Amino acid sequence: MNDNAMIALFEQRNEQGIAEADRAYGGLLQTIAMHILHDSRDAEECVNDALLKAWNSIPPKKPKFFSAFLAKLTRNLALNRYAEEHAQKRGGGEVPAVLEELAECIPSQSDTEQVLDRMALTDALESFLASLPKQHAQIFMRRYFTMLEPGEIAAELSVSENTVRSTLRRTRDKLQTYLEKEELL
Repeated sequence: MNDNAMIALFEQRNEQGIAEADRAYGGLLQTIAMHILHDSRDAEECVNDALLKAWNSIPPKKPKFFSAFLAKLTRNLALNRYAEEHAQKRGGGEVPAVLEELAECIPSQSDTEQVLDRMALTDALESFLASLPKQHAQIFMRRYFTMLEPGEIAAELSVSENTVRSTLRRTRDKLQTYLEKEELL
């Protein structure tokens, strides 16, 4: 079943839409949540919560890219759950590492709210990613969206881990330059 058909089921309030979305994208959503939470039960709850959130938001929302919409809901829910569970301790894992890497080139949330409209930053990020070579964009998204470790990205894309690390570093530098040029930093 294609995305438009699934969205139509959501709009018609047909619960089959949830089952179809889970069948089509459940694995992707589970992977995203697992990379953030490292607990299968918590990840499964995040996926269920994301599907429920999609159910409650469609309509009025009608996402252009249903898989990306569901992935973003899942990622945000997983990050919120992670933050709640690790509020007292900033232990190991990839989430703090990923956020620290991006902090070099993207202002903090409180600064962002004071300095620029979130929509401008989102548009700038989308434009920046569209300007990258396909493999660089894939590496960037796998690291900063799904929070895969560089070794996992390297294995998925059949490149060396050093290639992934250097691509990430150069891409973060380019992003910082791009955001400065757009006067978003």
